[in-house]
Order: sequence, then C-alpha cells, then structure tokens
Amino acid sequence: MMDNDSKRIGIAASRRSSEISTLVKKINGTPVVFSIQGEQVLNDETSERDVEELIANAFDFVVLTTGIGASTLEEASWRVNRFPEFIRKLSSIPLAIRGSKTEKWLKKHSLNAKVVSKDGTMENLLNSLTPLIGRESNKVFLQTYTEDDLVLKEKLESIGCNVYMSKPYRYRNPDKETIDKLELNIVEQNLDAVIFTSKTQVKNLFRTAIDTELLAEAFNNHVTAVAVGKVTANQLNQYGIGRVVQPANQKMGAMIIELRDYLSANPNQ
Repeated sequence: MMDNDSKRIGIAASRRSSEISTLVKKINGTPVVFSIQGEQVLNDETSERDVEELIANAFDFVVLTTGIGASTLEEASWRVNRFPEFIRKLSSIPLAIRGSKTEKWLKKHSLNAKVVSKDGTMENLLNSLTPLIGRESNKVFLQTYTEDDLVLKEKLESIGCNVYMSKPYRYRNPDKETIDKLELNIVEQNLDAVIFTSKTQVKNLFRTAIDTELLAEAFNNHVTAVAVGKVTANQLNQYGIGRVVQPANQKMGAMIIELRDYLSANPNQ
C-alpha cells in the first residue's frame, strides 16, 4: 500500500474507468475520472462492405491493428451471413497483427498470425512485415481506426503495396470541458498522477491544451504520467514527457502495481 492515502489519481480512460477506479482504491488512492477517449462509433455499413471486399478479392496480407476492429468486422460478417467465409478467408491469408486483444481474437477463432508486433507498436509491426513484402505489388487489407494509421498505409505503399484500408470504427471528439478540467488539474498540481490507457487520450489532451509546454512541465516535475503500455508511453514521450511510469507486462493490474511502487518510492515527487 502507498504510505499516503490522499494520492489523487486522474483516469483518462472511458471504457474501463470503473475497473481502474477499483484498482486505484485498492492501493489507497483516490480515483478522479476525466473520460477523454471520446465515444466509440461503429461504422456498420463500412464494415459490411469491407467484409465483402475481403472475401471477394485476393490479398497477400491482412493487417489487423486492434481487437475492436477485428471484432467489429466479425459482427459485420454475421450480419451479411458470411461469417464462415470470413473466417476461412482469414485462415488462408498471412496475418500481421498488433495488440494483445487482437491476439486474443485470433485465438478465439483458431487463427494464427505470421507477423506479430513484439512491443505492440505500429513501427515494430511495419519493421517485421517489410522483409516479407515481395518486390512486386502486394495487395494488403489494412484494418485501421485512427489518422496515425494513415502513416502505416503510406509506408506500405512506399514499399510497393496496394493497400485496401478498412475503418470499422472511429472515435468522436471527447467533451472539451472535460479535457479543460483535466488540463487545469494537472497544471495546478491537484493530481498526483494521471493514468492513460491509449494514445488517443494523450492526443486529445495535448491537441486542445491551452499551453502544451506548461502541461509537459507539470508532468515532468509534479504529476506522474502513467501509461498502460509502450504505445501510450511513446505518445507521451512525443509530447515532451520524459517521466512515464509503465509496466513491463502491459496489463491494467500490472500498471497499478507499478504506480503504487513508484509513488511509495517517491512520496514527495
């Protein structure tokens, strides 16, 4: 347990904020939720069209970047009565994936990936995939959800790939008032730490910040930034935050234990 039970821990997540709040309370922290992920919106018609495209066309690789994306495509395949064909097609094409949730989805359907991002990042996924791309044009089915994935699409095209981009879901912009409140609490040092569970949350905070330099300074000197994994931590680093607490095992429980140990070792941070 932390020595001081008055530690106020901000939580930027939306979907798992209740679960994280419970974990924070278990280490005697006080959770304060600022949900800045944004509402998830499923693109049903797009997903159905993407499933039909995947089944009807020849692809050299299928790249799945999120578990939610894979699940959304699966649901679409059921709606158009093509689920068996959808799974058969995925089992016949080399798969490249990132993320633990994507791996779990594959295992659920007895699918195996030829390429897996070892650290969960897009960069590692691309580096692992590039040597397997032939000199002639390869057709790649790329499941994405953020604008950052356009970079991956462009890089694949730069090495000769013909990319079909599938966007089964997206996020609406979060409430601006909530983002402003989180920024104010960080800058005024009303929080001891802030937990981020996705790079989207980090971007949403910094994109609309009144003073990004002041925000980064607060994180580097007073308020501990906490990331669930390397992807989120890298995004924090890109905004100038050098001090980021993250677990070796990219799980929620491990993240909270890492935070507890850090705050116990640095009570006056």
